[in-house]
Amino acid sequence: MTALFALATALLWGLADFGGGLLTRRAPALTVVVASQTIAVVVLGAIVVATGAWSEAGPRLWFAVAAGAVGPVAMLAFYKALALGPMGVVSPLASLGVVVPVACGLLLGERPGLVQFAGVAVAVVGVVLAGGPELRGAPVQRQAVLLTLVSAFGFGGVMALIAEASTTVTGLFLALFVQRVTNVALGGAALLVSVRRGGRALPEDGGTRVLWAALPALAFVGLADVAANGTYAIAAQHGPVAIAAVLANLYPVVTALAARGVLKERLRAVQAAGAGLALAGSVLLVTG
Repeated sequence: MTALFALATALLWGLADFGGGLLTRRAPALTVVVASQTIAVVVLGAIVVATGAWSEAGPRLWFAVAAGAVGPVAMLAFYKALALGPMGVVSPLASLGVVVPVACGLLLGERPGLVQFAGVAVAVVGVVLAGGPELRGAPVQRQAVLLTLVSAFGFGGVMALIAEASTTVTGLFLALFVQRVTNVALGGAALLVSVRRGGRALPEDGGTRVLWAALPALAFVGLADVAANGTYAIAAQHGPVAIAAVLANLYPVVTALAARGVLKERLRAVQAAGAGLALAGSVLLVTG
């Protein structure tokens, strides 16, 4: 069950990242984040009311609040790092956030077998290579590296926190709702500050018309991201966190394959090799 839900997480996160990347070509990144997460809040709110999940409220929800606070910071750091570039370095480095939940699992006493340890190592190397690291070219700014590491450990922290936010399915609905409300509150505040400083909240061409047209895509991105958090929490609760985290972090492979299939982007040799290693590592994790 752990492997199944973790792989579902990778699929959902990979597709959400691909969709979000396409949307940010047409609208400001922060607007995409706030709009997509607002849709997720509405849907999750309806689910919470329908299932009576409010009864699951308790101290564990603070983990969800923390995840909701860390998430926007990590995302903004990631977008800023991408802007500084080069993307071929930033993207693979960001996937190193898997270290956080893996370390948490080890600290909690988890001890994967030798084959699974090998699978972790192979999969992590594969994920990094799948991002297409630029081994030559322009030097990387220290600020870009620092921001990337902040985003990586932030994303890893969200994974670790959301796994601790609930112990039941209805409790998970409530935890995800609280997390997204926090996301929207902080993201909305950041967007307001950006606008006051002269930034844009709407696309330059088309304005609100473009956002309305993109509503289905925004809904998909927001809901896929929420669903990924949910499947990861279930995976982490039903098996070793280290294995769940590494399998879930195969999402860059999904994003790269989606770009290949939809946008006809050609995979570089290092990306193809990384995808192969990531899949090989996942097989070792599942069968070890």
